Amino acid sequence: MWSSRLMFVLAAAGSAVGLGNIWRFPYIAGANGGGSFVLVYLLCIAIIGIPIMTSEILLGRAGRQSPIHSMRDLARQSGASPMWQLIGWMGALAGFMILSFYGVIAGWAMAYIVSSAQGTFTGVDAAQATAIFNGFIGDPFEVVAWQTVFMVMTVVIVARGVGEGIETAVKYLMPALFILLIALVVYAMFSGHFMEGVRFLFSFHRGELGWDGVLMAMGQAFFTLSLGMAAIMTYGAYMPKDASIVGTATTIALLDTLVAVLAALVIFPLVFANGLESSSGPGLMFVTLPLAFGHMTGGQIFGTVFFILVTFAAVTSSISIMEPAVAWLVERLYVPRKWAAIVVGGVAWALGLGTAFSFNIWSDVTILPGKSFFDTMDFVSNNVMLPLGGMLIALFAGWFLDAKIRNDELALSPGMFAIWRVLVRFVAPAAVFVVFVMTFV
Repeated sequence: MWSSRLMFVLAAAGSAVGLGNIWRFPYIAGANGGGSFVLVYLLCIAIIGIPIMTSEILLGRAGRQSPIHSMRDLARQSGASPMWQLIGWMGALAGFMILSFYGVIAGWAMAYIVSSAQGTFTGVDAAQATAIFNGFIGDPFEVVAWQTVFMVMTVVIVARGVGEGIETAVKYLMPALFILLIALVVYAMFSGHFMEGVRFLFSFHRGELGWDGVLMAMGQAFFTLSLGMAAIMTYGAYMPKDASIVGTATTIALLDTLVAVLAALVIFPLVFANGLESSSGPGLMFVTLPLAFGHMTGGQIFGTVFFILVTFAAVTSSISIMEPAVAWLVERLYVPRKWAAIVVGGVAWALGLGTAFSFNIWSDVTILPGKSFFDTMDFVSNNVMLPLGGMLIALFAGWFLDAKIRNDELALSPGMFAIWRVLVRFVAPAAVFVVFVMTFV
């Protein structure tokens, strides 16, 4: 059990807050009309994210086991097919795949803490910033070294258990993350271009938001909350009985959205102050921003703090991604948690070597047509397994879960329950299905 509702909120918010908030959200908002994208994103959080998160927490707390065993027992209690336990298997597998490449990208962020602190980016131009990044990811030994450091950190935290490990970590990391983020926003306010960033983020540029942008907003709302990978279901299993599931899910979604918006308010003023491109894609974090840091007063300190922030966000997400597989091993094989964490972390690290090598010695190797090892892992987990998992979670909770279990866990007024049921039975699954299908069109 978490020691309190607050600790569950911090842990689940830590799971949701990750690289997607600080890196992906700003650049896709920049590429899709700023405020128009943000509005659609917020609507998707409300009608897709919160209902599915509520369902996932509900299933976790009702099952009180690892996702695989929880879904097996809940299906049996509800008189439903035992095949529903595939939700747990698929979520745990998707999370495992994500963890393998997440550790590599998080390792990049850790490496950039050191580079920023050493003043590597001071006075560099665009070509030099690009060369530094390409040189770093092109060195397999350095990339694997930082991947290893990050994965060891994650394993140590998870091995210590829910109370001494995960809860202790998020108790310090999440407040530190918010303090660092707010400090960076305050710093950005004095950049001279803060209001330009605010106007860009909250002004409506409808002509720049197409159907693809709407789909990206739906996908971002879904993925940013860590839905469909069994992490939230696992954390829900440790949730106190007296905590409100809907209230907690709403709080987590609001915190996650707040981090994404604050990160954009840090990044856009920097981009505009240096005449850079707001929609520069994945290179925004590792090329564009270091270039901006290198040409601003106090940029060496600012850049170091920024990459510490990114690392904190990555750690709180990675421990939640690892937990479902560890919980299953402890339950199924009765192995000590320490050894379960080492096994899961070790296998994820080994699988992550494929991602680490995708940018250097295996750069010409493709798995799916035209996709490197990293691109394949990313596509299969994020574009196939997570949407399917989220959609099935909503359908099971809305249509098949025993009514008494559902009502006891949610404890909603008739009006609120009716709204939740419509969203989770019809709206959220349909929206996720659209995103899933359009991925392949």
